Amino acid sequence: MSRSSRTLYVGNLPGDIREREVEDLFYKYGPIARIDLKVPPRPPGYAFVEFEEARDAEDAIRGRDGYDFDGHRLRVELAHGGRGNSSSTDRHNSHSSGGGRGGAYGVSKRSDYRVLVTGLPSSASWQDLKDHMRRAGDVCFSQVFKEGGGTTGIVDYTNYDDMKYAIRKLDDSEFKNAFSRGFIRVKEYDSSRSRSRSRSRSYSRSRSRSRSRSAQSMSVKAPKNAAQARAGAQAKAGVVAGARVYR
Repeated sequence: MSRSSRTLYVGNLPGDIREREVEDLFYKYGPIARIDLKVPPRPPGYAFVEFEEARDAEDAIRGRDGYDFDGHRLRVELAHGGRGNSSSTDRHNSHSSGGGRGGAYGVSKRSDYRVLVTGLPSSASWQDLKDHMRRAGDVCFSQVFKEGGGTTGIVDYTNYDDMKYAIRKLDDSEFKNAFSRGFIRVKEYDSSRSRSRSRSRSYSRSRSRSRSRSAQSMSVKAPKNAAQARAGAQAKAGVVAGARVYR
């Protein structure tokens, strides 16, 4: 088997990319024999990725050619200039179905392959979370929010296998950004969680409206009762005054 049939040229890489990140992009397609990263003074960078098997190289072309990596659309082809056996139709289907990080839709496309991430530092952003979680596969959506005095994240993957691998690989992993670091927990997202939170918010709003109507009702009745009390007092006073006159 010739090296040319299993060595890929990866072009249009960011100027600050590291070899580990290149490996993270391609490890899922099969064992990698060698990575040769080239970062010239002026970006973009490029790399040669050699797989142990030619069929793994073909899979990597189908999955990563045209892939959006931090705003850089990668060019992936056999190192001698061909694109393997993948057709333009194959590549289009791969990208439109979420083959890359969000496919052709960036990081805003949702999926059913979702994990819940807890224990995030308060400084964590959705971009930090996405960068950390993509070590396990193709992330198509990420979100960070405050909950219960802590910071929680939701991450969607484009496929089931990446979601399961993220739980195995990244649970109890060290998360860090420019400001802080900490160990996070990763588990499969429970869809009933969102329904429960929705019911809770609905119940809270219902109780709030009920209390509001009750308060309004009381405020309407109070002046009426006060008026009745004043009328009664005036009536009694009138009787007494009348008695004094007639005496």
